[in-house]
Amino acid sequence: MARLDGKVALISGGSRGQGETEARLFAREGAKVVLGDILDYEGIKVEADINKAGGNAKYVHLDVTNEADWTAAVRVSVNMFGKLDILINNAGVGSRTHGGPHPAQDMPSEHWQTLMSINLDGVFWCCQAALPHLVETRGNIVNIASNAGLMGQAYTVAYSTTKGAVVNMTRALAMEFAKEPVRINAVAPGGVVTSMTQNYS
Repeated sequence: MARLDGKVALISGGSRGQGETEARLFAREGAKVVLGDILDYEGIKVEADINKAGGNAKYVHLDVTNEADWTAAVRVSVNMFGKLDILINNAGVGSRTHGGPHPAQDMPSEHWQTLMSINLDGVFWCCQAALPHLVETRGNIVNIASNAGLMGQAYTVAYSTTKGAVVNMTRALAMEFAKEPVRINAVAPGGVVTSMTQNYS
């Protein structure tokens, strides 16, 4: 018996990198997987690969800055598979994305707002949309933070701020839902080589 037999997982940023790896692993472990991303071509391919290998996956277009997309992704999970057990808030961008990194005194407001919207707002909106269903299924949230959110890193003030906020958001939600049958955790990995980060120096 696989470790995730009978579970339904929603994974943001599932078209590539960590999210793709998570989606493929969860499917191999028996979960039904809904993967969301804005990279539609790549996401549809991941869906097809998982299903061809005997798994059960559905790709949905998911812009994490759009509350309506989160609501729709959760609805697809529940309507297609009957429930939602696991939420992985994986989607995010780094300081070298969107023209970075920037010294703090030179950071354009657009860079700051973009990282806040994707890395922080998107995590909250999905937690908000998914929590009612996860309470019903005694489910789990895993928010992907970063070691930059624990320590801070030079020239990544926007990124470090968002990931630190994700850590504290996770703590606050875990306390708020402490009496409910749902687990809310964050993980804070170090550097991970993906297609988005492989050219970072």
